[in-house]
Amino acid sequence: MDFVDQLNRTIHLEKTPDRIISLVPSQTELLYDLGLDSSVVGITKFCIHPDEWFRNKARVGGTKQVDIQKVRSLKPDLIIANKEENTKEDIAQLELICPVWISDVNTIEDAYRMILSIGQMTNKEDKTEKLVSQLRVAFSSSGELFQQKRFLYLIWKEPYYLAGKNTFIDAMLNSFGFVNAECRERYPEFEGPNPYADVILLSTEPYPFKAEHLEQVARDFNCKKVYLIDGEMCSWYGSRMLKSVDYFKELSRSIL
Repeated sequence: MDFVDQLNRTIHLEKTPDRIISLVPSQTELLYDLGLDSSVVGITKFCIHPDEWFRNKARVGGTKQVDIQKVRSLKPDLIIANKEENTKEDIAQLELICPVWISDVNTIEDAYRMILSIGQMTNKEDKTEKLVSQLRVAFSSSGELFQQKRFLYLIWKEPYYLAGKNTFIDAMLNSFGFVNAECRERYPEFEGPNPYADVILLSTEPYPFKAEHLEQVARDFNCKKVYLIDGEMCSWYGSRMLKSVDYFKELSRSIL
């Protein structure tokens, strides 16, 4: 069986995989929610959901530093990776072990396609089609939650880095009615001054922003409205997207 990943690479699987390694936290959670407990044999140290997998599944290093020998010892028949999360060097070595399917998720539609593709490879098409249908309905009713408020989304400190255009974070926030005040692409460094953002959002990941950072950021960006935001709800493409809809509805009550 041949499958095309999101980099337009074709991989071949002899059968439905039963020894899967996931190198992406959000896709690991998706595999769990699809009921693939017995099929997933390895995850990364950052795959914290679900907790029972984090505690009990074999770990194969981090997303950027995969333990190639550990992967080889687990004898996988499919590795699920991501263009942004994993390195080209690791992917090249992993491809010598077994097929590697790579996602590339920058839009909501990309996320839907990733979910459906994983369903096809793992013989869980009914579940993934149902999940995508649920997501389409949920997102279709959430587009005006934040009434076109302009935001800056901070992912790092010292120096400050932002989530710009052509990122999944930007697509998620746009889908709930936010407008990105940062017009550059991907993850630019903030060089000031604040480009007229209504709100500054401090993500809990990858930099662990906390309440103690609120006042400093407010001063540095000359913006009174600074909020902590759950990074998982903004950047985890997969089944967590269903939870994000309720999260943003609740968030809108405090921001508006």
